[in-house]
Amino acid sequence: MLTGEFKKEIMTVKKAIFEGLVFDENENPVRVVNIGLESFYVVNDSGFMRHINSEVVDRQVLDSMLSVVKDHEDIFTDQTAKMLGQEDIFTRALIQNQLKNIDQQVDKLLETGFPEEGRAYMGMMGFKIIINYHGEVISINQPGAISEDDEGDE
Repeated sequence: MLTGEFKKEIMTVKKAIFEGLVFDENENPVRVVNIGLESFYVVNDSGFMRHINSEVVDRQVLDSMLSVVKDHEDIFTDQTAKMLGQEDIFTRALIQNQLKNIDQQVDKLLETGFPEEGRAYMGMMGFKIIINYHGEVISINQPGAISEDDEGDE
């Protein structure tokens, strides 16, 4: 007999985090299918449907996004504190602590995925991921993202 916790772990389906935001090199949308408990991005390679484990692609994108956050931790802390209207030292410390531990949230995100509304908003804002048929991320279009050129403009 399986325990409740073990049974729950077995039943957890990994979700494609960026469903609807992933495109192939020809800018065709990549669909998502679930096989068993895994999600796959399906890339049409001249009629051959290549199934790429969504976690492989999603981790590449998340790693890229997390590196930007880590490189600009002070900016994110300042802006988050301002948005919250709580610019005191304690709030800043809490925000910085959350940013330092942000990579721990990746596994949880792979289980839950982004809400559909969030993905739709990202798509409307122009967020787009281009992958090749091997599952390698070619480019990530992140409108409004901090670029190296923007750092000295403040």
